[in-house]
Amino acid sequence: MAELRVKSTGTLKLFESDNTSSVTIASPASLSANKTVTLPDADVTLVSGTMNDATALSGNIPVSNLNSGTSASSSTFWRGDGTWVAAGGTAGTESFYVSKTGSDDQTLSNATYTKITFDSEGVDAGNNFASDKYTVPSAGKYFFEAQVKGQSSTDAKLQVFRTAIYNNGAMVVRNDNELTTGYEKKISKNVSVVLDLSTSDYLEVYCYLGYESSTTLTVNGDAYGATHFLGYKLA
Repeated sequence: MAELRVKSTGTLKLFESDNTSSVTIASPASLSANKTVTLPDADVTLVSGTMNDATALSGNIPVSNLNSGTSASSSTFWRGDGTWVAAGGTAGTESFYVSKTGSDDQTLSNATYTKITFDSEGVDAGNNFASDKYTVPSAGKYFFEAQVKGQSSTDAKLQVFRTAIYNNGAMVVRNDNELTTGYEKKISKNVSVVLDLSTSDYLEVYCYLGYESSTTLTVNGDAYGATHFLGYKLA
């Protein structure tokens, strides 16, 4: 037979040799504050837990109770391993396409790598493209492709024309066009790459030209994307 005791301290104790008895605690009409319920485990070691007020019990778990709310925001979600991560992150949900229009022509100096600017954003899922660079929102494998079109105002012989993609300020891939005879007044070159990237890595496009004599070249923009930069997450 179970024995139920209420001590002078307000502690409620239940004694039963075969552990078959139980105590049901009725819900109060209201709780003015959190209450602590202390129960014994199998070894009769006291363990404690917190019973929230009626609002918390019937509503959502407060964000502050999940990893203290660290990294919680409108663009993150609580993952099964107990961490906050950026929303999205699946193939096709992180992508961009930018280009240079006719009003954004850019002059490049000879024998110099110059960062290419883009004034038109056709696609920017997640708003991760800004200041002429794409910032990776979540780690994974990404595909990138870029093309740069140039035009010279002189007939000086063009020896080297390169389009390159940089990651965190360092070149990761480039494509060259080299001429040994004649000259080119208009030229374009594209390059593509697949990269395994980390969150906050940033990608940019650079162009290099080399003439037989010191001169300049204009990078052209138009309505058809002659100079452009695009990318998307693969996995």
